[in-house]
Amino acid sequence: EKNPEIVHISSDNPLYPEAIRKYFADTSLPSIAAIGNLNILQNKKLAFLCSVRCPGDIILQAYDLAHALRDAGITVTSGFHSPLEKEVLNILLRSPHPVIASSARSIEGMRRPTDYKKPLANGRLLLLSSFNKKISRATVETSALRNQFIAAMAENIFVAYTSPGSKTEQLCKDMLQSG
Repeated sequence: EKNPEIVHISSDNPLYPEAIRKYFADTSLPSIAAIGNLNILQNKKLAFLCSVRCPGDIILQAYDLAHALRDAGITVTSGFHSPLEKEVLNILLRSPHPVIASSARSIEGMRRPTDYKKPLANGRLLLLSSFNKKISRATVETSALRNQFIAAMAENIFVAYTSPGSKTEQLCKDMLQSG
């Protein structure tokens, strides 16, 4: 079975998200690497973020929300890295609706989880990375940049939980400040 090709979307390509162009205007994101259905970029998107540590009552509420998002057909974008984000992804991948997963590293040579095969083949999953092939490992810094990318790309942002003093909390403050 052939893996989907990596496509590089340059900043002058009409598919390049305008919100990304605006948010990262002072820095440079010359291209985005993508695997999957690029048309998903045209959907309204909800960014889903959560700190790694999360209280149990929030987890239960987030499960309910994930089911509601799945049933409503809302396109969710996330890094799907924290334990709760991973659980939300598992729920979303069991639906006919599109999902956008962004990596905190290059997607060049990245092994894709077996859960991704069917949604990629069905055009329901889009993998994105704003990192070039030199960035082969996720770090605290690349994770923070990935989360900025996700938040900037989405029309709406939902933060299930943020640990006090965390990078997620700082991102929330930065996003509120930037409007």
